[in-house]
Amino acid sequence: MALADQINEGIKNAMRAKDKPRLEALRAVKAALLLELTKGGDAEIDEKTEMQVLMKMHKQRRDSAAVFREQNRPDLAEDEEFQAGVLEDFLPEQMSEADIEKEVAAIIASVGAEGMKDMGKVMGVASGKLAGKADGKVVASIVKKLLAS
Repeated sequence: MALADQINEGIKNAMRAKDKPRLEALRAVKAALLLELTKGGDAEIDEKTEMQVLMKMHKQRRDSAAVFREQNRPDLAEDEEFQAGVLEDFLPEQMSEADIEKEVAAIIASVGAEGMKDMGKVMGVASGKLAGKADGKVVASIVKKLLAS
């Protein structure tokens, strides 16, 4: 089932259950996907683009929640965290740090990276290979750690 179909099904279920917060989060996703669709002028958007939109929205929600917590606004932070949780239902399962470290070590070996000067090469391959499965900040910190040693 395509992501757009899953979102539409989730919207229907949230409407039936009268779950307004979940409905609001799903409608935001649908709006972002429709905006992406109209931006390109295509009849459909591919799965990679759908995942990028979803990941971007998830990251925005997490960042907003962190800002609201810093500003002592737990009510707004909870809303953002709830919406991020709804988005997580549609994202692929995130890799553990140990799994990311194994993948990055394999990428470093395959690219032949020898130090921090090769970080760009490693990050380019890692970003493509781990897209949607791992947070970019975590990947970058692991790459730095492995290249520094």
